[in-house]
Amino acid sequence: MATETVVIGGGTAGARVAHRLVTAGVPVTVLGEETHAPYNRVLLADVLAGRYGPEVISLPGVPVRRGVRAVSIDRERRLVHCADGTATPYDRLVLATGSNPVLPPLRGLGGELPDGVHPFRTLDDCAALSAAVRPGLHAVVVGGGLLGVSAARALAARGARVVLAQQGEYLMERHIDPAASLLLRTHLEALGVEVHTECRVRGLRGTAVELADGFVLDSDLVVLACGVRPRVGLAVDAGLDVRTGIVVDDRLRTSDPSIHAIGDCAEHDGRVYGLAGPALDQADVLAAVLTGQTARYTGTRALTRLTLSGQGTFDLAAFGETSPLPGDDVVRLADATRGAYRKVVVRGDRLVGGILLGDLTTVGELARTWEGDEPLPSTPLLHLLGGS
Repeated sequence: MATETVVIGGGTAGARVAHRLVTAGVPVTVLGEETHAPYNRVLLADVLAGRYGPEVISLPGVPVRRGVRAVSIDRERRLVHCADGTATPYDRLVLATGSNPVLPPLRGLGGELPDGVHPFRTLDDCAALSAAVRPGLHAVVVGGGLLGVSAARALAARGARVVLAQQGEYLMERHIDPAASLLLRTHLEALGVEVHTECRVRGLRGTAVELADGFVLDSDLVVLACGVRPRVGLAVDAGLDVRTGIVVDDRLRTSDPSIHAIGDCAEHDGRVYGLAGPALDQADVLAAVLTGQTARYTGTRALTRLTLSGQGTFDLAAFGETSPLPGDDVVRLADATRGAYRKVVVRGDRLVGGILLGDLTTVGELARTWEGDEPLPSTPLLHLLGGS
């Protein structure tokens, strides 16, 4: 009978839980589809920008069978079948399969991406983009969320002439408000990025981007940064409970108690986070569970951070509920000259959300207060935000 824990996925969540288990003396096999050692996906834009080399973003060493793709799970025999013909037995199985980039339904975009059209999700994607980009190259980034903004600034840092096409009303609309987005847009434009919002892309003609109004953006390179979706195919085929993600309980167990799921592919209490912070929290809790401790995962209060370099450094942090409800108090400070913006939402004596741009020296205390769901300190909020 198998006694080893098998982890499918060598990304942030999979590498973290494997590292914790190896440290505790638990035998682990990690099946990693990518040929690279595990790495920090959050820093891919910094690699593309040339700020870091690929080796800098490597995660602590764990035993990984690289380039091995799991294709099916035999729950009755507790076997993971792989594309190379091998079958790996497990006692406990951890699904850390992450997420796939969303490829929008565009004309000219079939099963295979045309030459010059790239997703931006893996180190291989990063390497392909890095090899293609050169000063003066015309690039179009489709999608103005966190990933698209990161890709656009990285390409601009490499000297490309970048157009960022965002279908929504403003950039990073999932995380920040229109006032903060305007400052973000101003900073990107200072880096040389041409930003178009409320700009729907209809199709591709090779690397030329056709907009809904018929206008065509000529480019040499297209980056599709239209979000991600949980990678749940293995779980679906194995008959596990899947909604948006693979449904797990407070012990990160799926509908099969011998199989767990963590990270971007997991759905806990109706929520799929898709962020590194929750993935690490889930991995830590699961490692504790698998080593016999009485740990429970109760959710993560996740903070989103983005740093843009160029003409000065632009830091952004957003957390919690940034749109107030009736009865909430809002404290807001804005300084367009310095490119600074601070906004917090207060409900009763609790901080429920905030957006901070510019100098983030105040983010630590505010984030700790929010993450701990603690009563606000007696220090006036205006002072915490850097006001007088």
